Amino acid sequence: MFKFPSHAIANIIALSERFPWAMPLFGFCSGLASFLLVERKQGLAQIIALMILASWCWFLTEKVVHRITLRWFGLSSPRPLVVYATQLMHQESLFFVIPFLFLTTAWNSGQSVYTAILLVAAAITIIDPLYFRWLAPRRVWYFAFHGITLFAVLQTILPIIFYLPTAQSYCWSLGIALLLIAVGIASGTQWRWWKRMLVIVGLVSALGYTGLVVRPWIPPSTLWLTDVAIASAINGAEKIPKNNLKVLSDAELHKGLYAYTAIHAPRGLRERIYHEWKLNGKLIDRVPLDIHGGREAGYRAWSHKVNFPADSTGRWQIRVVTEADQLIGVLRFKVVPDS
Repeated sequence: MFKFPSHAIANIIALSERFPWAMPLFGFCSGLASFLLVERKQGLAQIIALMILASWCWFLTEKVVHRITLRWFGLSSPRPLVVYATQLMHQESLFFVIPFLFLTTAWNSGQSVYTAILLVAAAITIIDPLYFRWLAPRRVWYFAFHGITLFAVLQTILPIIFYLPTAQSYCWSLGIALLLIAVGIASGTQWRWWKRMLVIVGLVSALGYTGLVVRPWIPPSTLWLTDVAIASAINGAEKIPKNNLKVLSDAELHKGLYAYTAIHAPRGLRERIYHEWKLNGKLIDRVPLDIHGGREAGYRAWSHKVNFPADSTGRWQIRVVTEADQLIGVLRFKVVPDS
């Protein structure tokens, strides 16, 4: 039987301990590169995303591959190397996602909570005492950590690689993450079968329900606003607003108003979004818009509203959301009584 040389494993681990910042820095830089190049033709972002996806495919099939190689070729993967590779995969994945979240998160909403959780998770991966002594021995928390990390990664790379709309990406990401958690607990714990089933059903049900409820708190990682305006008219030739209003009278409002948004999306992605017009927190109208990714300055789209309530004074919001109700951004203006 062939075994990976123990001294090589020791050298790899020693090197990582000597330069603990190297892998997180590489992950952050690769995520930043993908973020900057996500709309360009050369496909560097797709290549980096594929590498991340390949690392997770390796993780999901590692046990099966280990058994096959051990049985047929006599090759054995040392456990310390596997554990170390898993930590690196978590680091690379989380620091890959962070640059996207910094721009796509609406910091004055519940999305900041989700992004803060992932920042804490990224910090745990680079602090060995927390990762190995606190997280890894707690198997349920460990596999939940796997699931949350995979969910965040898939949310980002599925639109980049497969051009899946965010609504589909969200469902696939949540489903695959929950499956990973269930398989991990079933195969990675030594409890009695009934206890494992209770934990799997309880945890997966709780996380699945939470994932559906908190969708507005999850930023769409590959969609963000590049330009917004509340305008009384649109220049049709140049597709730009003629003005940008913050305060207007009730009479001016009833002449009609445009909500203009330019939304950045990956090249090849076709997405349906909505402009939700709200007055003092109450939904007045929901206008669907179809956008196409690839334009560096963002796909320009607008909704034109001419029908307003008789009394429209107050604070207006136009929430830009996906079909999965994930918030992309908010436009605000105020309507005052006529002089």
